[in-house]
Amino acid sequence: MYRRPGGMLSGFRLDDRPMPPLAPRPLPLLALFLLLLGSVGIAAGWVLSSQAVGGQASWIAVLAALDAALMLRLGTMRPGWARAAAAVAGTMLAIGLANWGIVASEMGAPMGLLPWESLFRLGPGFVWLLTKLANGPVDFAWWGAALVVAAVASR
Repeated sequence: MYRRPGGMLSGFRLDDRPMPPLAPRPLPLLALFLLLLGSVGIAAGWVLSSQAVGGQASWIAVLAALDAALMLRLGTMRPGWARAAAAVAGTMLAIGLANWGIVASEMGAPMGLLPWESLFRLGPGFVWLLTKLANGPVDFAWWGAALVVAAVASR
């Protein structure tokens, strides 16, 4: 908006040419790329942490949620429901990748396979079965809390 000499706001410039329309904001590709990168990175750290402590380390899901919110903010995605949904999706991706990696490392070690070698040899049904067997109600509560933290922290 421009201020006319009389102090009134107008949608026209001082020489009365109409203003060009605002360009639509591009898709937040940088934010989504950073979210994907952050989710994969935190999942790799989660797998290493679980190997170090000898358990599931499900509390790292909350760190994954905070990481997802931070990545979307760094990618300059606008606040709102879209960013909250993207953060929840990124957190779910990190939880899924981490549990897949934990199962792959536990199943591949007795067979002499490295974790990244056994990642692609496991099917999703088998991974889900072993994830349900290895995690208890407390672990699922951590995951649920992480999804709530992702939604709240990214809005």
